[in-house]
Amino acid sequence: MTERVDAAALSRAREQAAAAERVIVKAGTNSLTDAESNLDDEKLDKLVDDIESLLSRGKEVMLVSSGAVGAGIGRIDHDTETVEKSQALSTVGQSHLMHRYTESFARYDRKVAQILITEHDLDNPERFTNFRNTVETLLDWGIVPIINENDAVATEELQIGDNDMISASIAIGVGVDLLVTLTDVGGVYTGNPKEDPDAEHIPVVGENYGEVEDVVTESSTGGFGGIQTKVSGARDVSEHGIPAIIAKSTEPDVLRKVAEAESVGTIFVPINGETDD
Repeated sequence: MTERVDAAALSRAREQAAAAERVIVKAGTNSLTDAESNLDDEKLDKLVDDIESLLSRGKEVMLVSSGAVGAGIGRIDHDTETVEKSQALSTVGQSHLMHRYTESFARYDRKVAQILITEHDLDNPERFTNFRNTVETLLDWGIVPIINENDAVATEELQIGDNDMISASIAIGVGVDLLVTLTDVGGVYTGNPKEDPDAEHIPVVGENYGEVEDVVTESSTGGFGGIQTKVSGARDVSEHGIPAIIAKSTEPDVLRKVAEAESVGTIFVPINGETDD
């Protein structure tokens, strides 16, 4: 499924990703929590270590972090059987999540800021301008913006993949050079690698996007369905000339490898709006 991607275009995309000066890193819930939905200190610290590997190179980094509802479940004994409970859990988990990020980034003498948004904020020109100006100011100050969907007020957005689309929208609207989505699988596959031992890794997506989309749609069931929004978001970004990478959060030095143009996860080659559909 990679034969339709030009080798030279792939090399250019990796070099473009490595040279990125402004990066959005999106981390999913499973990349931050354990099986009981407790925040996993080791996972969170690794994420911060990986981000520091970019910051130490002089890059600007925005973090779009899921995990608030999951962290809330780990803090108090309630479930998500209603929207109201999910919203309340998000408020419990969000404060704990930010506390841990503050502690972890402090190891590198880095300061962080919390920004809670919804898709409505991104769709409204005036509100998005305010958001963009805030982000620009924080980056100028050397502070890491940590962005999450505002679950407490966005009832229709408490669904799988919301932060995937938010991170893509921000990447396009704010003007970044690279989007990296970290997840609990090592990129895009021809099936669900958690269930199908024969699922093959797809290292690059470009003009073969139509085929990849068909395969992902067919193989997406249950929780693995979140890969669809990750693929869709990465495609949207690549159509604006920005490389996007979906990679495994537990891979050692995953963001350093990206910064050194190594092959990691699945890279979406900027295709300038061209499609094979």
